[in-house]
Amino acid sequence: MSTIKIAESPNGIEGPGFFATSLDAAVGMARKNSLWPLPFATSCCGIEFMATMASTYDLGRFGAERLSFSPRQADLLMVMGTISKKMGPVLRQVYEQMAEPKWVLSMGACASSGGIFDTYSVLQGIDRIIPVDVYIPGCPPRPEQVLDGILKIQELVQNESLRRRDSTEYKAMLQEYGME
Repeated sequence: MSTIKIAESPNGIEGPGFFATSLDAAVGMARKNSLWPLPFATSCCGIEFMATMASTYDLGRFGAERLSFSPRQADLLMVMGTISKKMGPVLRQVYEQMAEPKWVLSMGACASSGGIFDTYSVLQGIDRIIPVDVYIPGCPPRPEQVLDGILKIQELVQNESLRRRDSTEYKAMLQEYGME
């Protein structure tokens, strides 16, 4: 007996020899299953991410197997660990170098809120310098939580309109962060 699961096709009109759907649905499905994450790991959350990439959890099953260490070839920025205020401009530059569309995943308590490090030198959440799409709680989060975060990003990617990046709301959000 075969245990292979066939992926669900987007909503559309089917017939013998043809399938028609909207461009948004087709592009969303393609983007969802071909994320190229850029890991920006600074501490223990990076170790948990390595465990998630290993054979036991295998992030490759979700279409995010190809890690990109160049912002110009990535569409998912995964920030993991403590981000110091001196590192903030570097993180922002990495984000700005990524091509649209791009998404950000904040992994762990330190990246999301500064964690236990409520000091002058630690950034109290990366959402102060770049917009964040999904937060993964924990110190450090378990690999199952990382997989859940990736699934949340995939859901966001699949359902995002192709025109969202041109909307006035998106442009206003970028202006709040000082990005044009």
